[in-house]
Amino acid sequence: MRSVAAMTVAVFGAVAGGGACGERGDDDADANRMRVVAAFYPLAWVVSQVGGDLVRVSDLTPAGGEPHDLELTPSQVADVVDADLVVAMGAGFQPGVEAAVSDRAGTSLLVLDALARTGSLGARGAADPHVWLDAERMIAIVDAVASVMSEVDPDGRAAFARNAAGVVAELEDLDHDYVAGLSDCARRELITAHDAFGWLAERYDLEPIPIAGISPETEPSAERLGELASLVAEFGATTIFAETLVSPEIAETLADEVGGVTVAVLDPIEGRAAADVDAGRDYLDLMRSNLATLRAGLGCN
Repeated sequence: MRSVAAMTVAVFGAVAGGGACGERGDDDADANRMRVVAAFYPLAWVVSQVGGDLVRVSDLTPAGGEPHDLELTPSQVADVVDADLVVAMGAGFQPGVEAAVSDRAGTSLLVLDALARTGSLGARGAADPHVWLDAERMIAIVDAVASVMSEVDPDGRAAFARNAAGVVAELEDLDHDYVAGLSDCARRELITAHDAFGWLAERYDLEPIPIAGISPETEPSAERLGELASLVAEFGATTIFAETLVSPEIAETLADEVGGVTVAVLDPIEGRAAADVDAGRDYLDLMRSNLATLRAGLGCN
């Protein structure tokens, strides 16, 4: 597993600019923490876990918001331009964020660009941005963030490395649980509302069958729905997976057309619902909840 993460040592080829945190003072510690702007929740979670109390993290995508359609306010653009570090996906995932990043003089990490340069994306490439749903590649993101934070704040290098090692251990446990939990299932066809789970499917040997495309706003044609109805019947699928933050209407339409099929909800973890924020559920909690949903829907032992 660590072979993927190790490739992120070349991440600096995808990092632009520079900067450093100010000296830390006991009387003004917060003001002297590294100011990091993250484009949306999975990246904000990584930054917070790796940075600990040495960083102040701002998430551009609000709770309950859909990151694909994020339009920055003028104050958010100013935050991006002025931050010590910005962490975004790149590859056109959030064009407004990337436009603001291009106006920066400071350090920025575009995750997909960095992983592509190191070969960590493999054959799927950057066309599908949902790499954070693959726990192994999430490790690569953690390593990349720790590396660039150490460039911005060399004095924090030891703390960042220590924190990153702890997060990597948790992600390795998560990956192990997914491999074990999805190893023996009655069905391996993963029928989802939109094409967000390709990386997860590839890592854990499932066959992704999205109703719509990469963007959750993409509407499938009647012909596409007919084709999928035939596939659902052919595979003997019992569950179609809708998503949090997106209307379940498309999944419910297909389920109604087939008949005898239920709709369950997976979380693409593009942003947390307000209820998850209130309950303190983080990335690891949401991934484990997804695993339980997948096991039930796919008939896993």
